[in-house]
Amino acid sequence: MGGGAYPQVPSSGYPGAGGYPAPGGYPAPGVYPGTPQPGGAPSYPAVPPGQGFGVPPGGAGFSGYPQPPSQSYGGGPTQVPLPGGFPGGQMPSQYPGQAPYPSQISTESFPSYPVFSPVSLDYSSEPAAMTQGTQGTIRPAANFDAMRDAEILRKAMKGFGTDEQAIVDVVANRSNDQRQKIKAAFKTMYGKDLIKDLKSELSGNMEELILALFMPSTYYDAWSLRNAMKGAGTQERVLIEILCTRTNQEIREIVRCYQSEFGRDLEKDIRSDTSGHFERLLVSMCQGNRDENQSVNHQMAQDDAQRLYQAGEGRLGTDESCFNMILATRSFPQLKATMEAYSRMANRDLLSSVGREFSGYVESGLKAILQCALSRPAFFAERLYYSMKGAGTDDSTLVRIVVTRSEIDLVQIKQMFTQMYQKTLGTVIASDTSGDYRKLLLAIVGQ
Repeated sequence: MGGGAYPQVPSSGYPGAGGYPAPGGYPAPGVYPGTPQPGGAPSYPAVPPGQGFGVPPGGAGFSGYPQPPSQSYGGGPTQVPLPGGFPGGQMPSQYPGQAPYPSQISTESFPSYPVFSPVSLDYSSEPAAMTQGTQGTIRPAANFDAMRDAEILRKAMKGFGTDEQAIVDVVANRSNDQRQKIKAAFKTMYGKDLIKDLKSELSGNMEELILALFMPSTYYDAWSLRNAMKGAGTQERVLIEILCTRTNQEIREIVRCYQSEFGRDLEKDIRSDTSGHFERLLVSMCQGNRDENQSVNHQMAQDDAQRLYQAGEGRLGTDESCFNMILATRSFPQLKATMEAYSRMANRDLLSSVGREFSGYVESGLKAILQCALSRPAFFAERLYYSMKGAGTDDSTLVRIVVTRSEIDLVQIKQMFTQMYQKTLGTVIASDTSGDYRKLLLAIVGQ
């Protein structure tokens, strides 16, 4: 199969999909599972020029880790705050007249939401394209009362034993933003730190999962990167998973948070922890400067495909900087068009060429970018699958992906997972985990 590590997608019921197109005749563009047909609006982010990113300078910092600025988290379903101050309806804007997925998927997974009109808040820095056709499994709770939740958590932790079920019920059914408010209410009401209390009551994977859920999303990404580079050894896969898949706005906020929280420069840490072409790729990624214009320039796609061929398959050795330049700067829809042009021209797909020309972490990083261009949910579905495949479970990857995507595109990740592996994500999680940890994961995944 040309796609190398990417799993074969059986063509049952899916129009023309066989995972990656086999080298040779390229299928009609856009049959990779989960990607919009050429006519549809691309589901990738475009930050309009000239618009600020993230938090206004002097916005609430992440003290401790704490109240995040009420930034709308790029890539998630747009949350329009209601006058009451907490996010209300999410509007998964689907492409007009185009179902994002094959008709075999039951329509129950796409409930219609009430549409709230924005309340004099400028959300223009999060373009509609960012949220098109993707949904999280966690939505803000209606009738949310932070003080009531804080009280429930306090009761759950008082006295002998801990009422884990009560904690699961609250945590899994509140958005990240609401969890920050619960944390603040808890401190106001009891003069204690909710996180410290939870830490003393929980342990192991359950503790890691709960702490992740209570971190503001940007902080959690920054913390994961810091953790991946602390001490001996570096967890390169974590660096790839975060830096190669986030939007520009997300990356810029992560860089800022990394500096303010850990007093360190992310780019410097990357330089001292990685080397060679992999280092250059990650430094490129942490600039948060990828083109996010949604329109595809087909002539450029042709030219880029030609350049990539001549930098790799078409010569002895590899011109790595040419791959870095194109994969780090072009928009995801543009890269998808380049991959299609490359297959027509070279008669083999770009992913397998990258596999032949590169090895090690730089190969994984370049492939992650291309896989995201084809389908971000498919990339995460594959990562989830491998975190649970074989003996033992890579729990921190499982936790990180479930938590970080829970308000962005976990619905689509679940659909891709079933399509790629013929089992539901919930089934695999249930057979690989146990106890309250399993309960809470399944509550988030929404089985």
